[in-house]
Amino acid sequence: MTTWKAPLAVLLSTSLLFGCSQSKEDASAEKEKESAPAKSVAASSKLDGVTAKYREYALGEIEAFVTSTEEFTNAVKSGDINKAKEVYGPARMHYERAEPIAEVFGDLDPKIDAREGDVPEKEWTGYHRIEKGLWIENTTKGYETYAEQLMKDVTLLRAKVETVEVTPELLITGAVDLLNEVSTSKVTGEEDRYSHTDLYDFAANVQGAEKIYQLLNPALKEKDEALSADIQKRFDNVYNLLNQHKKGDGYKLYTELTKPEVKQLSQAIDALAEPLSQIGIVTEES
Repeated sequence: MTTWKAPLAVLLSTSLLFGCSQSKEDASAEKEKESAPAKSVAASSKLDGVTAKYREYALGEIEAFVTSTEEFTNAVKSGDINKAKEVYGPARMHYERAEPIAEVFGDLDPKIDAREGDVPEKEWTGYHRIEKGLWIENTTKGYETYAEQLMKDVTLLRAKVETVEVTPELLITGAVDLLNEVSTSKVTGEEDRYSHTDLYDFAANVQGAEKIYQLLNPALKEKDEALSADIQKRFDNVYNLLNQHKKGDGYKLYTELTKPEVKQLSQAIDALAEPLSQIGIVTEES
């Protein structure tokens, strides 16, 4: 989803801008502002560093997504169905990790990632359209045009991501949304309903949420060390469960999991999402 190297200034938080402005109208308030802004500026600078690092991470994932999508679409266009099936799940992981940024573009996200029924049939394109051809019709024939369009859309996304303003709020909301997406919709198996490669998406969403947690964690530990430790423990639990379903370098088909295993995974993700939703305390003033 990007083409970059064009620098973009990360959006400064409101508290920093406010803290740096000085009132000349009230001399008595000046003294009070001398210590308060210092605290505000320091906290804001920390989060600015976090947003810059996340931007770098997300751009890297989108760059990898472009490369993987090219491999996938080339396989489709050349008629190599086995290769296309092999790279389908791993390629999508890059998109799923970077969804907080990728989904900002509401026009491109459906073109790349819509499932059958999400959009009118004549507008349905992207990964899942091709997925149906590969697994249900067992062919690449007739899907070459969809592959070409997918590559164009992913390349455009890559370019557009350069314009995204990354804020602490985007990160906090994004981390929780990644997990909620798993527990509310993906756990049903409807995301990759033809290939049953859902566990690749699960793992990628969790990894994307964990990256945000890791970047915010130094600030979180200062606010609430117990909450920080609880979140890490719950991440470890989810990974332990996912690792039980590893198959070589990838994951089992989702249909190979028993109902109790699906329930256990869903409950572990819900248990992680709850404390993770409290991570917004890092933006609160001390």
